[in-house]
Amino acid sequence: MDATTIWLIVAAVVAAGLALTAAVLLVRVFAARRLLRDAGIPLRDKALFWAAVVYTVSPVDLIPDPVYLDDIGFLLVALRSLHAAAATAARPSKQLDAT
Repeated sequence: MDATTIWLIVAAVVAAGLALTAAVLLVRVFAARRLLRDAGIPLRDKALFWAAVVYTVSPVDLIPDPVYLDDIGFLLVALRSLHAAAATAARPSKQLDAT
């Protein structure tokens, strides 16, 4: 094997790993979909969920598709925002129940 073949194999493995990471995050975003029915979560966070899904499956990207870093970043932001909004929405109701 020459150096070019080795670099192509490494690039393919990295691309496959990034694609797998993006797929796992997309599944986690869909698993968090139940939070969208919660009335306490702001519309902004619910819209970010759908924007992340559309951006991930759309053919238009900031970085070309063999590199899924932008998709992964957008999915991570959507998940973090949705879970933070759910935690914020759940916190006041737990404090009211305790009193």
